Amino acid sequence: MRRCPIGLLVLAGALALSGGPAAADSLVINGTTRTFTLQAPPAKPAPLVIVLHGKTQSGADMITRTSWPLIARRDGFAAVYPDGLNRAWADSRPNQRRAGNPPPEGTDDVAFITQLIEKLVGDGIADPRRIYVTGISNGGAMAMTLACERADLFAAAASVVMNLTDESARACRPARPVPMLLMNGTVDPLIPYQGGRGTSYFAVDGFWSTERTLEFWRRIDGCEPKDAATTDLPDRNPSDQSTVTRIDSACPQGRDVVLYRVNGGGHRMPGHFPDAHFTKLAATLLGPQNGDIDGADTIWAFFARFP
Repeated sequence: MRRCPIGLLVLAGALALSGGPAAADSLVINGTTRTFTLQAPPAKPAPLVIVLHGKTQSGADMITRTSWPLIARRDGFAAVYPDGLNRAWADSRPNQRRAGNPPPEGTDDVAFITQLIEKLVGDGIADPRRIYVTGISNGGAMAMTLACERADLFAAAASVVMNLTDESARACRPARPVPMLLMNGTVDPLIPYQGGRGTSYFAVDGFWSTERTLEFWRRIDGCEPKDAATTDLPDRNPSDQSTVTRIDSACPQGRDVVLYRVNGGGHRMPGHFPDAHFTKLAATLLGPQNGDIDGADTIWAFFARFP
């Protein structure tokens, strides 16, 4: 059984008592109602983190299955959890590179997130200089798509358990460099670390390797092609079947690119809380969930350095 560190349990209890509830809201984009849940900050304007769910999930899953709400309350930033149509995002991959049902034809999720940012900035909630986007799986692909198509909006971006494809790389022409964090597992059955097609029945072919995806973002941000440093992080949870290695890049100031390689990790968000209702089934279908780091806390520490 996975155990949550005592300090984090105390933090969770304290924040649950002190934090206000998140509020559901909506926008109309091209005649379609789009929904999201906003966790407002205690003081405004504040940094804003846009948290994008994976396929078959919703924004509510990111609230209940990750520590993003706790981290946002602890550090006083705004967090917003949008919902994809058909529980999916229209990132820059073609449909043959997607598993399961795509969003409805014509869905423009770049427009949705752009107008969501405009609303939160216009309402005085978000600081336009400190807007960040992250996502897991399909949400990670969407986070990279947003960094490619609307680099002007984001101070930094992060993608969890996702790699580029030929199509998404060709479509990526950011207006300026965007600091990027990648977090991928080496035994991911859906998005293979080495590229190609995963071992899962639900996997599709055509993914780049994580190393090639890392090289792509280094090139975009003007970094040197080779690793600048490799650091094995402490194995704080030996029972989780995995460890974490941080791989840094030599980049111009303010253009950092970093990879958290989860050695033996699956298609999962690292963290101290179970990321699925049926944990044994998730382990069978998606591989191990790492407990040495907390994904949200690690990503926020990266984001907080920019601008």
